[in-house]
Amino acid sequence: MVTCIPSGSGKLHFGVTDCKGRSCIRTACVFDVPIKRNTHKYLSWSQGVSKMLQIHRCKASVSPVCKNQKLFKVISSYKKEGSTKYFDFAVIGSGIAGLRYALEVAKYGSVAVITKAESHECNTNYAQGGVSAVLSPSDSVESHMKDTIVAGAYLCDEETVRVVCTEGPDRVRELISIGASFDHGEDGNLHLAREGGHSHRRIVHAADMTGKEIERALLKSVVNNPNIFVFEHHFAIDLLTCQEGSDITCVGVDTLNTETLEVVRFLSKVTLLASGGAGHIYPKTTNPLVATGDGIAMAHRAQAVISNMEFVQFHPTALADEGLPIKPSKPRENAFLISEAVRGDGGILYNLGMERFMSLYDEREELAPRDVVARSIDDQLKKRSEKYVLLDISHKPKAEILSHFPNIASMCLQHGLDITRHPIPVVPAAHYICGGVRAGLEGETNVKGLYVAGEVACTGLHGANRLASNSLLEALVFARRAVQPSIDLMKSSSPDMTASNFWPHPVVPFSLGSDVIGKIRSVTRELRKELQCIMWNYVGIVRSTMRLETAERKIGKLEAKWEEYLFQHGWKPTMVVPETCEMRNLFCCAKLVVSSALSRHESRGLHYTVDFPHLEESKRLPTIISPSSHVNNTWSSMQLHKQPMYQ
Repeated sequence: MVTCIPSGSGKLHFGVTDCKGRSCIRTACVFDVPIKRNTHKYLSWSQGVSKMLQIHRCKASVSPVCKNQKLFKVISSYKKEGSTKYFDFAVIGSGIAGLRYALEVAKYGSVAVITKAESHECNTNYAQGGVSAVLSPSDSVESHMKDTIVAGAYLCDEETVRVVCTEGPDRVRELISIGASFDHGEDGNLHLAREGGHSHRRIVHAADMTGKEIERALLKSVVNNPNIFVFEHHFAIDLLTCQEGSDITCVGVDTLNTETLEVVRFLSKVTLLASGGAGHIYPKTTNPLVATGDGIAMAHRAQAVISNMEFVQFHPTALADEGLPIKPSKPRENAFLISEAVRGDGGILYNLGMERFMSLYDEREELAPRDVVARSIDDQLKKRSEKYVLLDISHKPKAEILSHFPNIASMCLQHGLDITRHPIPVVPAAHYICGGVRAGLEGETNVKGLYVAGEVACTGLHGANRLASNSLLEALVFARRAVQPSIDLMKSSSPDMTASNFWPHPVVPFSLGSDVIGKIRSVTRELRKELQCIMWNYVGIVRSTMRLETAERKIGKLEAKWEEYLFQHGWKPTMVVPETCEMRNLFCCAKLVVSSALSRHESRGLHYTVDFPHLEESKRLPTIISPSSHVNNTWSSMQLHKQPMYQ
């Protein structure tokens, strides 16, 4: 048995500093291991990255995570000691990636599924369009690959693209065998839709509620599995790591039960991070409230390698409440998505002068990839000083519209809009992070024992822009690919059962009193809105170096203001409440996006800057944020038990 010693020398930062003092680099290698280049014009990096991630470990430390605990079902096959629980596998996140992985590894050991809110509250549940896969005889893996790489502005990893497009059909068939029910055509075969950027019909869907159907089927299977335990309302605070020589190993996660305010520690042989994205760094997002970048921030603090964070996808068509006949009674927590499939089914975009405009920007018109459509809408809004554009599907047969888009039709009708007769007011909203924790072909990271899948991961599939309906596909493929190495690691691991005391426990600040905690929560909420506004105004669809540098300064000042307020009111570095845990993660992710965007001196895919408006072949490289010896002395960037500046 090897006794793990928590690593104490690692500090969090934004990687290697460039000539302007920024903590982000653009390079084709990580830890001096070159990323293999293809002889084609595609970027090929997965093979080199996969091998590198298995061999080269960064010297780092990992901290506790925040998640809310409510035992979903009580079964006695895992070990429990006070507020510490022991599992073979810990899964952080209850979306498609986490649940699919859990169902497989549960055949070999006990599994904790740790989820921030209710188990169904995740990005998967809000996915409307579907899962892209080659299931038609007229389609091909090569065609799906080409569409993915073109949409990704040739920054995709070709090997990853091939793996996902090749294995995708089998992953969809597995979903069906689990119990997911998808739409079928009159011929009895799966009905395949088409979306922007796709050259063929290849989108498997359940009307316009595909994610909800997938989540339903997976959760039903999870509930019936005796080896899986779901802990709802457990907010992940920080990962737990230990160091042996130069290797850093993840051995679990600290969580906060947001219903009981109890800190619960999970120790595991293997951890899968499947916690979703970071849409709420922006004020307008299609993501649910839980999407605050917790996984990316935790992994960064644990010194996992982060990649391509500048590529934030803004969905072109979120419902614009300003244009509805009956306005919502209160602002939405997240924007309502109008599926890509509406344009794929023939929806037409007009400005408020009822002028069709997409032909001015791209010959593919409404079927252009999302980055093109979002920029086109943004340009129309700015030129015409308007708040939204119109998406019209009313020229299609009424029965067809209601059959394909019942959820969208119902939502609009609640606000006085009949989409079978009138156009839908739409506006872009933050939707998906194409970057994240850098992963190899089996979901492995540079932190041993830590695997990633889903939106939290950067696998190389999406490149500079995600192709519609490739996200659920990627989650399925990488969740499945992470299974065998996870099982192998679990079987070879002999954890120290006394390890729970190696790390200081996070503390709920009851000692400060309800008045002080109330003030801290109130200030945190207000500063959160300020951060979101900075990101929307300065780090949006169209960027410039000056605006990005302004954002960098403003975010730095805002973070310093927040931390000063906290610690002036008696806050200690290891204290946790949900609002402050989310805020530190939002700050961390916002800085990662800005730092990455400043380092890319070209316009590619989702990153468009007026100062470098063209593609540059020499810059067709991933952005890497890697561990460094430099200390970034902010609370959001450091683990809770590594806070020397306040102690």
